[in-house]
Amino acid sequence: MSETSRTLPPEALDEWAAALRERFDLSVEDVPIALILDLARDVANGVARPAAPFSAFVAGLVAGRTGGSPEQVREAVAAVVALAESWPDREV
Repeated sequence: MSETSRTLPPEALDEWAAALRERFDLSVEDVPIALILDLARDVANGVARPAAPFSAFVAGLVAGRTGGSPEQVREAVAAVVALAESWPDREV
């Protein structure tokens, strides 16, 4: 991947997810790609683009602290998305 092109095509994203699962001994259920991408989209649109990766990290941290099950991941993501959807428009 060149320095000018940092966007992953879908098949490369799948390969990257598989590499992460293998490296960290995770199941497919542990890495909900669509859920996290939806979270990033919702936060980027509701808050700001730079808030998206940070929010995904926080959702994972919260899920991990509550046990880290797939259900707890979904709950943490839902809470972050709800906050982003209620975030006031900050444009000046």
